[in-house]
Amino acid sequence: MTPDQAKAEAWWRTEIIDMAPGSIRFRGHAIQDLIGTIGFVDMIWLMLRGTLPTPAQADLLGAALVAGVDHGPQAPSIAIARMAMTCGVGINSAMASAVNVLGDIHGGAGEQALAFYLDILADAAPSIDVAARAAVTKTLAAGGTIGGFGHRFHPIDPRAPRLLALVDAAVVAGTVEGRLACAARAVETALTEAKGRRIPMNIDGATAVIFGELGFPPPLCRGLFILSRSVGVLAHAYEQSQQGGRNKGPLPKGWRWQYDGVSAVESE
Repeated sequence: MTPDQAKAEAWWRTEIIDMAPGSIRFRGHAIQDLIGTIGFVDMIWLMLRGTLPTPAQADLLGAALVAGVDHGPQAPSIAIARMAMTCGVGINSAMASAVNVLGDIHGGAGEQALAFYLDILADAAPSIDVAARAAVTKTLAAGGTIGGFGHRFHPIDPRAPRLLALVDAAVVAGTVEGRLACAARAVETALTEAKGRRIPMNIDGATAVIFGELGFPPPLCRGLFILSRSVGVLAHAYEQSQQGGRNKGPLPKGWRWQYDGVSAVESE
């Protein structure tokens, strides 16, 4: 190999994939050994973490991914995918349009929640409950919001209790430690005290517990949610393509928006 070739090959550096003519290896595993022997959730873990998960770890991660797949066209990501399909774009463009709106508010709450839990655990003296109460009080006093709690549609998000029950079972089985689950529940209690009414954990708060308990850092919470939601986006985009329709906007035909500008200007 010449110096120039070595320099060129070092331009991209990765521990994820090694490839040569006739050979493809992910994290050292030959692709032919993975195909048909591991599931897609195992592959996600391998790609992100470098090892294969235990069956119990894969089951818990899979449960979180299943929970976030879809939330109907009232979710901006789903609605945008469907609208994009009626504009004549391809399914890849519709999916990209949906993913591009999964930002800090729609899609990023899990990342924020896990970071919040981790801060509480890092400052958990004398107890997690005390640290959670202090963190909630400080955030609300500053006018901030706490991601992962409350829902604009569900009084109680039906996904969260089920996910937390699976975490509790995983704690008993020794699959996860459970400290992040304790922090999340402490936040819920502190929010209830601060607001004077229950602000229940939602899917973002619960999946943040699972991703964190399994060792994923906060930024990957958003990425994992995007992987999950992309399944629903794909289903809705394809369904809309089969239903047809052209330039289907966010409001039914005949409905108007509210105009807050100046009154009509009469020409002189």
